[in-house]
Amino acid sequence: VLLWASLLVLAAPVSGPLAAVYKSVISVQPPWTTVFRGERVNLTCSGFHFYAQEKLQGYRWFSGKARPRETPGNTLEVRDSGQYRCQAPGSLPSNPVHLIFSSASLILQAPYSVFEGDELVLRCQKRGREKLAVVKYTWNRKIISGTDESFDLLIPKASLNNSGCYQCVGFLENAYVLKTSQINIQIQELFSRPKLEVTDSQPIEGKPVNLSCGTQLPLERPDTRLHFVFFRDNGVMISNRSGSPDLQITAIWREDSGSYWCGAETVTGGIHKRSLPLQIDVQRIPVSGVFLETQPQRDQVVKGETLVLVCSVAKGTGNTTFSWHREDTRESLGQKSQRSQKAELEIPVIGESHAGRYYCTADNGYGLIQSQAVNVTVRSIPGIKRSLVAGGTTGGSLSILLAVALLFYCWHQRKPGDGFQGDIIRRPLTVGPPGPFNPMCPAPVELQQLYINVHPRERDLVYSEIQISQPGAEGEANTFRTSLENQHVSVVYSEVKTQL
Repeated sequence: VLLWASLLVLAAPVSGPLAAVYKSVISVQPPWTTVFRGERVNLTCSGFHFYAQEKLQGYRWFSGKARPRETPGNTLEVRDSGQYRCQAPGSLPSNPVHLIFSSASLILQAPYSVFEGDELVLRCQKRGREKLAVVKYTWNRKIISGTDESFDLLIPKASLNNSGCYQCVGFLENAYVLKTSQINIQIQELFSRPKLEVTDSQPIEGKPVNLSCGTQLPLERPDTRLHFVFFRDNGVMISNRSGSPDLQITAIWREDSGSYWCGAETVTGGIHKRSLPLQIDVQRIPVSGVFLETQPQRDQVVKGETLVLVCSVAKGTGNTTFSWHREDTRESLGQKSQRSQKAELEIPVIGESHAGRYYCTADNGYGLIQSQAVNVTVRSIPGIKRSLVAGGTTGGSLSILLAVALLFYCWHQRKPGDGFQGDIIRRPLTVGPPGPFNPMCPAPVELQQLYINVHPRERDLVYSEIQISQPGAEGEANTFRTSLENQHVSVVYSEVKTQL
């Protein structure tokens, strides 16, 4: 509900249903509705150009039963008593203003319109040379003021309670008493009492709700600035003061149920008004469709890895309590309470003892609902772990490169003819007469037999073979022979232990 900046009335347009249109506004200068005969009053007509029942060339003026007249400007000077209205182009006729041009000796002057919060001035005026000695004012026939210093009655901030019948009583120096006619003064509302509206008074829990604090400004005061604030139950403020009459609650919960109301006040804080209370009952949906699933899937759980039990509900709002259990051991694994339709429980390291049947429950205050049980099997993966295999491959490649470089250096240090001889299936070899000792080359040692296509068990010792041949007689330096028949072959065995 938007803050209206003008007064809306209903009128029948040319066709279609009733529509909202805007009235013209008439103002008086000087501001008094009662003046002495012979004085002049200027009327001003203002419009908003939203709607015109008929096309007007100027401003139209109405006075009693007299024929309406138009003026090119929006002002009209009047000297006669009567009821006046005006109509601006694009607007409907204004509310009437009643002017009195009095021939009395004493008159009470009051403004044409007074709004709550305005300064209200009443002036007692006497015609002629004789002066008033004392002036008294009555309100609803009760004396409220008496002074000989000022003939004006001043109410700094008028309220609706100041409405009523006022009269002025004047005392002349010769003790003669004059009384004015009674004037009915109606203090107008600066803005109407706020009305709180809600998009849904029985919203589903967790859904957004919009609150609107609607009020209405008079057409004469369209620029009045207001602040709005929203409350719940016994004055619990749920919003800060704001120039916007709207409040959005992004998610409302069952504990937010209660009586809501809003307040509107002027920026200066002089006028405060509050709406009637509005009851909001938040509806909670019971949980249903409780389901348990595992990550990874129940038949793919690997020993040593992490198992996640996911408990979810198909329906249900509000704060839900989830709990996980083992069906075979009746063990309670854990519990969580949160505003969600899904919760997770993590088992960091799975072992064979974790195999079994699992289920979960959910409850949001309407009773415990249990899921179907899920059977979890735990399996082991034989062989080497990927991380160790990757590390062994990298380390083995580096070792082989270092061994090749070392053996190539040693081969250059040996004399031609020195070497080892062997068969296809290796036997323990006896090393021949050694050449000159080189500290960089290891001394020949007797090695164990090495068989082809050996499948080692855990931590078995495995031998690998590296052969380096000398260049041929023809000087083919880049050709290396690996045949065991070559008598100039250096054969070296290195030992490696498996990691598993």
